[in-house]
Amino acid sequence: MSTYIERPLFGGAIVAKTERNLIDASRVDRDLRQIPDTQEVFLDPNSSVSVIVEILQRVEPEDPVEAVNFHFKSLAHDNDAEKSTVQGTSLVANDRGDATPSAILLEGEQIVRKFNRASADRVKIFMGLFRVKEKNTDIVVTFNVPIHTTDDSGEVAPSHVAKYTEDFNVFVRSFEIKDFGLFA
Repeated sequence: MSTYIERPLFGGAIVAKTERNLIDASRVDRDLRQIPDTQEVFLDPNSSVSVIVEILQRVEPEDPVEAVNFHFKSLAHDNDAEKSTVQGTSLVANDRGDATPSAILLEGEQIVRKFNRASADRVKIFMGLFRVKEKNTDIVVTFNVPIHTTDDSGEVAPSHVAKYTEDFNVFVRSFEIKDFGLFA
């Protein structure tokens, strides 16, 4: 039996496959984190891994690699990252025949000091960018995988990073926009 299920995102306007055990953060205690209408957030109950899907206004660079790098740098800025490194980018063409744009993928790392801790955490970032040009929209999918934390809580063992890489690849390859009216 597959451990992946198809999840409706943004009321079913988008669907993607995720691990069955991910927790929809919008369905848990709202005091945990306010989730804006432009985001979907999932949490892994066995680690501090988070999956975020965000609908944003399209950014200026036309080149898809420059655009995904822009979003990665923006995330580093928002995270107050001490260091940010891109390890590679690639394109995953949509060959299913639907109107979902192809994905531009980025793999990187950020050194981030969380919750005013004395030491910084090392976080593996898997990012996918879907550019909906006719709607002036960028959809950014981010898997945050802590690979070293100051207190060892929630970090992912190096041997398990491959599992999250697979989960990310399943997510972006199954990502399908069902209703473009979402971007009105």
